[in-house]
Amino acid sequence: MAFKATILTLYPDMFPGPLGHSLSGRALDNGLWSHETVQIRDFAADKHRSVDDTPAGGGAGMVLRADVLAKAIDAAAIGSDPRPRLLMSPRGKPFDQKMAHELATGPGAVIVCGRFEGIDQRVIDARGLQEVSIGDYILSGGEIAALTMLDSVIRLIPGVMGNMESADTESFENGLLEHPHYTRPVDFEGMTIPDVLTSGNHKLIHEWRLAQAERLTRERRPDLWDAYVGDHDIDVD
Repeated sequence: MAFKATILTLYPDMFPGPLGHSLSGRALDNGLWSHETVQIRDFAADKHRSVDDTPAGGGAGMVLRADVLAKAIDAAAIGSDPRPRLLMSPRGKPFDQKMAHELATGPGAVIVCGRFEGIDQRVIDARGLQEVSIGDYILSGGEIAALTMLDSVIRLIPGVMGNMESADTESFENGLLEHPHYTRPVDFEGMTIPDVLTSGNHKLIHEWRLAQAERLTRERRPDLWDAYVGDHDIDVD
């Protein structure tokens, strides 16, 4: 079964957006994944098609109604749909490469894109939504977050990338940031390609790349470095 994304949103025209181009676009055309959008507003009951209301207890902003969103979810995920139900939320579990791999090997996902101040907690609880965050910042809505997450997942679906070795050496795949890259011309504004990369010695090239990846991770992401050191029992004294 090909990966299928069902996106619940107030702005369905935002999809597939950039996912309709490049690797993900070709994969979409080739049937390696598919998507559908569900307009949440279609499930509003009043003549104004209202989907939000003022927050209980007072406060700024508006809150997406539980009854409207629940109907949309029930229509999108019928019966024993095995796909996880994800809510793009800044308070959710941080999305990472491990989660991307898990989703890429599954049947797809039902993705809820929030808007306004948030969504009623009761629909999160009642429909088993798993909150997922792409970073510690606030966006206008969940659509851009969903596009970002899907781009990360789709490229890992078998057959999407022509050379999976590229994915194996990317940042976060082995707990490290990726090593620097070089290509022609050999001399660019007085800066040359490191000699080891043109030596033809694959063992030395591998060692150099690993050393550079470790250096960059140690300097730029001490959180990742600490985890890597612990996982690989590295003596840093």
